[in-house]
Amino acid sequence: MNVIEALSARHSVRAFLPKQVEKQKLDAILEAAVRTPSWANSQPWELFIATGATLDRIRKGYAGKYAEKAEVITEIPRPAQWPDSCVKRREQLQPGMARDCGDAAKEFGTLNQAIFNAPAAIYICVDKILGEWALYDVGAYTQSLMLAAVHHGLDTIPAYTMMLYPDVLRKELKIPDNLKLAIGIAIGYADKEHGINKFSSERSPLGETVRFLD
Repeated sequence: MNVIEALSARHSVRAFLPKQVEKQKLDAILEAAVRTPSWANSQPWELFIATGATLDRIRKGYAGKYAEKAEVITEIPRPAQWPDSCVKRREQLQPGMARDCGDAAKEFGTLNQAIFNAPAAIYICVDKILGEWALYDVGAYTQSLMLAAVHHGLDTIPAYTMMLYPDVLRKELKIPDNLKLAIGIAIGYADKEHGINKFSSERSPLGETVRFLD
């Protein structure tokens, strides 16, 4: 599989099989992703990978937060508002999911809250003293990781919902105080029989986002 094929094949998987991810595959994916470029070769990403009992405790902790309607305080704030172009693209998600997934679309929220039943979750952190450019590097690293996962037959989804309750994550992952939680990625083998995975979001034509200037 070449890079172009991996870019086309990668999509957000929202339901995973319980099959565990082989450690050697995870190692191979992370070894490939470390080639991601970063400012001055700073490589600011630091990873915490939860599986097994640790991931079960995170799910349990999140379930408790959801049940008590706890306040959401992510360490990287969500946008205060979205430009109209982004709002338009966001609004395409729910109708598209209902169209492609049928009744399975109703499980979207439940699967989100359960970290998509993934067997492993990768949490990426950066040092708190770093500025916004480090998040560019983390974003590039995240894409490298997800493309490498495709190459090794695994599926992923990066998700804001995985970051909603930092206190739970810090407790279970033993994250040092100097680090800030940036993004979470669920990883595993897609449940290809689950209807929710029939959906793949559309992309805007280049004319909407690209400007060529002679």
